[in-house]
Amino acid sequence: MALGIAVQMDPLESIAIAGDSSFALMLEAQNRGHSLFVYHPAALSFQKQILTARGNAVEVRDVKGDHFTARDEEQRDLSGFDAILMRQDPPFDMGYISACHLLEHIHPETLVVNDPVFVRDSPEKLVTLHFSQFMPPTLVSRDAADIRAFRKEYGDIIIKPLNSNGGEGVFRITPVDENMNALLELYLRLYREPLMIQAYLPDVRRGDKRIILVDGEPAGALNRVPAKGEARSNLHVGGKAEKAQLTGHEYEICAALGPFLKQKGLIFVGIDVIGKYLTEINVTSPTGIREIKAFGGPDIAALIWDAIEKRL
Repeated sequence: MALGIAVQMDPLESIAIAGDSSFALMLEAQNRGHSLFVYHPAALSFQKQILTARGNAVEVRDVKGDHFTARDEEQRDLSGFDAILMRQDPPFDMGYISACHLLEHIHPETLVVNDPVFVRDSPEKLVTLHFSQFMPPTLVSRDAADIRAFRKEYGDIIIKPLNSNGGEGVFRITPVDENMNALLELYLRLYREPLMIQAYLPDVRRGDKRIILVDGEPAGALNRVPAKGEARSNLHVGGKAEKAQLTGHEYEICAALGPFLKQKGLIFVGIDVIGKYLTEINVTSPTGIREIKAFGGPDIAALIWDAIEKRL
């Protein structure tokens, strides 16, 4: 059955299609005969109990530099679609949270993936604390004395803001680094929320593994190795993608997370594992599925659409 699919995302013309998971999902939807409508979250309007968005019906193709054709802009009632993919990138700020509140008015009659209520309630670093048995030593605080005490205990640490993405604002502070106080001053001036501080994991030099779960089940993995001289493994800051398989311990982590994710309606989730430690649970706009397929792994876009169609 052909479905009407709306995609809430960053501007389609700005994406790099070779590694874009939203684009992979759109290609698969179109291949199944579903129609596509794209809009930016800033285009949402709610009036008289109707949620609308101004956007464009599109057709997509896997051609770099010529990857879509858009029809004339129009305003559509989002309740008229069968499903909406919420795929804009963080930061997980009040704009992101407000979009979740608005989409809640049409979900689940119109299926929103992932469930906007639990996206809103699951900031990617904080939700991980529910599974602290798998995490490295971690402190969440904006108390400078507690942060300094954590550094004194663990020596080599990572400091990161709670609600950014793609490695933005992530710093490694070594035991001999003299920038700790200045960095704290900057962070505490820029951010009102707490920071996340973790013990540095030397295993990151061998890679930060992204594991994709579909409807609570592990579907595939990708290893991301940081560039020389870089503490972050994110691909867009120079991390190198490598083929990866799940270990027994990683299956154990997935088994612990699976029922929680399924219950919350979090169909498409990416978790990050360094060595034996879980560092993040990404529920907003996980990436990695095109790279996994390119390395001979499963077609995760197809698995995600199987899960969506099953729910519909």
